[in-house]
Amino acid sequence: MTPTSPAATASPSNGPDQASDSSGIEPGAGGIGLSDPQFLTVRRKLLDLINRLHNTGVQRDVDLPVIAVIGSQSAGKSSLIESISGITLPRATGTCTRQVQSQLDCIVSLRFVTDQHGQALGHARNEPFGEVIHNKAEVEERIRRAQRAALNPSVKPSQFLQGADVDPAHPELSFTMNCVCLQIRGGDVADLSFCDLPGLISSVGKGGKESDIGLITSLVTSYISKPSCIVLLTVACETDFENQGAHHLAKQHDPEGKRTIGVLTKPDRIPSGEEARWTRFIKNEYEPLDNGWFSVKQPDSLALASGITWADARRKEREYFSSTSVWSELDPEYQRYLGTTNLTERLSQILSELIAKRLPELQDELQNLLQKTEDALRQLPKPPSNDAFAEILHLLSDFAREMSKHLEGTPEGHGLLQTLRPVQERFKKAIRDTAPDFRPFPKPQRAKDRETDMAKQDLVDADGTQFQQPEFLRAEEPDTWEVGNDDRAVYVDEVMARAREATTRELPDYYPFVVIQEYINAVTSKWDVPTRNLFDSVQKILTTYVKQVVSRHFSRFTHGGLHQHVITVVNEHIKERCEETITKVLWLLELEQRPCTLNGHYYSDYRDKFVSHYRAYRSSSGSDSLLTELGKLKYSGSNGRNQTEFQRNTAQVLSGLSAIGIAGVQATDLPKLLPPDPYEPALNIMACVRAYFQVAYKRYVDYVPMAVDRELILGIDSDGALESVLLKGLGITGSDGPRRCKDFLQEPSNVVTRRQELQKRWERLETAKQELMDIWL
Repeated sequence: MTPTSPAATASPSNGPDQASDSSGIEPGAGGIGLSDPQFLTVRRKLLDLINRLHNTGVQRDVDLPVIAVIGSQSAGKSSLIESISGITLPRATGTCTRQVQSQLDCIVSLRFVTDQHGQALGHARNEPFGEVIHNKAEVEERIRRAQRAALNPSVKPSQFLQGADVDPAHPELSFTMNCVCLQIRGGDVADLSFCDLPGLISSVGKGGKESDIGLITSLVTSYISKPSCIVLLTVACETDFENQGAHHLAKQHDPEGKRTIGVLTKPDRIPSGEEARWTRFIKNEYEPLDNGWFSVKQPDSLALASGITWADARRKEREYFSSTSVWSELDPEYQRYLGTTNLTERLSQILSELIAKRLPELQDELQNLLQKTEDALRQLPKPPSNDAFAEILHLLSDFAREMSKHLEGTPEGHGLLQTLRPVQERFKKAIRDTAPDFRPFPKPQRAKDRETDMAKQDLVDADGTQFQQPEFLRAEEPDTWEVGNDDRAVYVDEVMARAREATTRELPDYYPFVVIQEYINAVTSKWDVPTRNLFDSVQKILTTYVKQVVSRHFSRFTHGGLHQHVITVVNEHIKERCEETITKVLWLLELEQRPCTLNGHYYSDYRDKFVSHYRAYRSSSGSDSLLTELGKLKYSGSNGRNQTEFQRNTAQVLSGLSAIGIAGVQATDLPKLLPPDPYEPALNIMACVRAYFQVAYKRYVDYVPMAVDRELILGIDSDGALESVLLKGLGITGSDGPRRCKDFLQEPSNVVTRRQELQKRWERLETAKQELMDIWL
């Protein structure tokens, strides 16, 4: 079996008609098709246009009018095409396909719809295959060689034109979308364009492939399934109609028969007695079609062997239909369905009418497709620049510039600094929660003793279970200080016992500073975990945030590895900054292990407040103790008629002290007039530790986040370091830089393929659109 190539329609020449004695066509034998002067200009323009559109390859995108000749193998398709075109086609076992357009001289060309690798071309490319043929006898051999060239795309087509016959034993392809096109020009040849498709087969012979059956069917279907395809169905009268698969395929895609034209071939081989069955087709009584059924009579093998001319063949055809009783007896209305001339004229008319109807639709379709194609191209990433190094530099600069903005802080609610703030707040609370929970009363030994103690000393709230934080702390930071946890409580007797244990050579009532230092260190030693938690959370958030910014800039460059390389380099840079940052943060933590402050005023103020607070709980005057009431006076704004009796009495006492020369005494100073408390040293230690915590905690919760921000967040791009780090890390500044940049910018194959497809489609559509615009110019 000889493999073949399908062909697309080709357009007739726009040049003047030429007659040639060597063609075998007799001048004056009678014009057919578009030779009627009344329709010549309009029809030729329409047919020329549609053929030029086929030349662009736009039939891949829109439904172009075309006549497709189909039929079972040996149904007489080749003979029919020869009778229309006036040339002899190659005859061999197998499927021979080609595209024919009529007008004499003959030009043979190869139309490349795909390249040698099967990739679709933007434009269909017509490549001339040899010189123009003026001798009709040479056409058959030229077509045969062109078919071989189409099926062997890796060989230069010119090699099939040179020297002896070149016929590879095993062609590279069984089928191809590339085409063999014939352009036949002459004054007495029909202006008609059509596509000859492979003959349908139900079995394969020696050397054939079972897959060829499906390939041929699929190829034929790809043409006739389109609404603008005129199906020229050839049916051989020598074979049962029901056994010819081409009809079933045509009916499947044109069930109502609106665009199918039937052609009965080999009418002289109708078995005796069955003539009426076939004339029913001509009368459109059996398997009716909108455009009816035709019948043609082509020369037999003996006539072809004797070299019968095209004109003689047409004359004998007319004689056959006029002298054979079954055909000559048909009514005149059916006589116009007999003969090649009538068929050709009808095909020409139908095709030109279909083209005229489709033109406005094609303009709209092309415009819509162009818009969709341009939109699809815009949605794709921009293709890499020819200067890969410059593009990489631009990408890195843009990224570094945006990253710097995020590190400095952006006003968006989801910015980096806004994302870090909850972590910083949790750190502050965690440090604050390490505050020592001193209780200014002895530790209860039993539940009953504890209740007795509390009732006696009025050291807790009315429920007898909780110790309240000072009012001044709640005033400084509302809703932040929680009620103390009894499990962490340190009682005054425990503090007093530790102070006595630590005494060495101190004078009475003096206790070593080491006691205060121990209590302070016990607190600051707990700051390590919250500090590391803060640092780890910041590192995690920062890494995630930077990764998102990297993805926005480089996610379309994953194929060449640029995206991953940038992430790796940036992560390494962040890691280096983290190592330096944690070192400095831990240095700050180490500073806090040795108590020290120059904020003496704040320290003293807090110490005095805590001493007063603790002393208030040491009062033995009952639930409404003197010291408790005195402690409340500082935060009370009542005066005049709204004063309580205790407030009025306290005011009289302060006035009396002033009268005897003790001026400047405040209500909170009155507890100093009370008898000394045996736990007073412990209360002082507790107040010193608690006051120092307030000073140290406040500076620490400021300095640690500030250090992390300075060394890690801002440190990533300190003095424009980020861009330099990227340039060095990507290794693009050396002699190998341009090559690495080019590799980095490689696109995924699917994106490249998609862009190429869209660009090719846009080229086809734009060219076709221009052809439509130029038709009447």
